[in-house]
Amino acid sequence: MTIKTLTSFTALVSLFAILPAIADADPRELLLAAYSVPKEAYEKRIIPAFVRQWKQKTGETIQVRSSFAASGAQARAIVGGLDADIAALSLESDLQQLVKAGLVTNDWKQGSQKGIVTTSIVALGVRKGNPKAVQGWEDLAKSGVDVLYPSPKTSGGAMWDVIAMYGAGLQLGSRRGLSEAASRDYASDLVKRVQRNVKVMDKSGRESVTTFERGVGDVIITYENELLPRIKQGRPYELIFPAETVVVENPIAVVDRNADRHHVRDLADAFVSFLNGEEAQQAFVEFGFRPTNEAVAKASASVFVHPPHVFTIEKLGGWDRVFAALFSSQGAWTKAVEEAR
Repeated sequence: MTIKTLTSFTALVSLFAILPAIADADPRELLLAAYSVPKEAYEKRIIPAFVRQWKQKTGETIQVRSSFAASGAQARAIVGGLDADIAALSLESDLQQLVKAGLVTNDWKQGSQKGIVTTSIVALGVRKGNPKAVQGWEDLAKSGVDVLYPSPKTSGGAMWDVIAMYGAGLQLGSRRGLSEAASRDYASDLVKRVQRNVKVMDKSGRESVTTFERGVGDVIITYENELLPRIKQGRPYELIFPAETVVVENPIAVVDRNADRHHVRDLADAFVSFLNGEEAQQAFVEFGFRPTNEAVAKASASVFVHPPHVFTIEKLGGWDRVFAALFSSQGAWTKAVEEAR
């Protein structure tokens, strides 16, 4: 056997030696860490659709694993070592924890949708027939009305619930001719009076809905998308849309440090891009979420109720100001809980 033939033979043997290793190699995978509410949308529709699309485009078979928990708890888990490649959380302040920890290093707000993958509004869920005649926030403070919403200490959805209540109080005070300071006092008092009627505060928005479904409480403060699918399925609930409520904005970002370390940056970027596209955004609509994709939002506008006095977190002065007003040691919600105890 010549040297040239021997060299070729050796190379062929080496190739056959590594082929089984290539064949047995585990497929690349992403880990999505998300707040609890959109679990069904991701697992039933969006993740399978992305895996199929990636296979069609590249020929590569991938896996997308998912973890769901209350938004605040999820953010703390990622900071504490959960190896998530993508974080889909309930509110910006939770995602900012990942930025402060150096896990999200790029500008997650870049792009036409500014890092927001879905929106919703805070609404009130009641029993069929609305036996307590609930129409707005003041009705939640009436004697004999048991209220549910999760704890803001663990749930981003709960923060939105309290923000909706407080912001509504500011608007109501202003329309009644109160000064800015008096409107703040009125809003704080509204939070306190409603808190007196709160029956249970679960850890997450999903747990709160489960408690409501067990027959506890007369009213649940929640995202509209938590009850819309259930009502379509014939569950005995109704949604009440207060005239004043907040636009819920749900952010998403690649966890840069983890995605780069796992060598899945291309997958993570593609997944976030897919979520902003029409197929995924339409799937979100089917599960009760309001889309941020302009074309899908226009096409689905008639699906949703549009209360007359909606407001955003920016209109309330931004997250830092709202957090100080409500959830700091001297915040309105913190004091309301202490007094209710």
